[in-house]
Amino acid sequence: MAGFKGMGGGMGGNMNQMIKQAQKLQEDMARAQEELQNKTVDASSGGGMVQVVVSGKMELVEMKINPEAIDPEDVEMLEDLVKAAVNEGLRKAQEMAGNEMGKLTGGLKIPGLF
Repeated sequence: MAGFKGMGGGMGGNMNQMIKQAQKLQEDMARAQEELQNKTVDASSGGGMVQVVVSGKMELVEMKINPEAIDPEDVEMLEDLVKAAVNEGLRKAQEMAGNEMGKLTGGLKIPGLF
């Protein structure tokens, strides 16, 4: 029985260490998410006719439309250019977030995180 008690004590130590590691990972991830809010990616469409900046929070923070892209006779083209630029910006921002969080998790995909 003495061996069993010793084994249980060792497992408790490992559990405490695992909890501390999980808490540190959680803190590091929260810090990384805060840093992502300040990072941005650029994307464009139509050869630069529409340019966007998207934050790591997946928010559109800036958009520039070249006046040459504005054709009152072809509003659909401008809508398509805006949609393409925004979607590309969101894709790049998700990739950036995944890369940043992947550094912390060692590539482990955690559902709902990124």
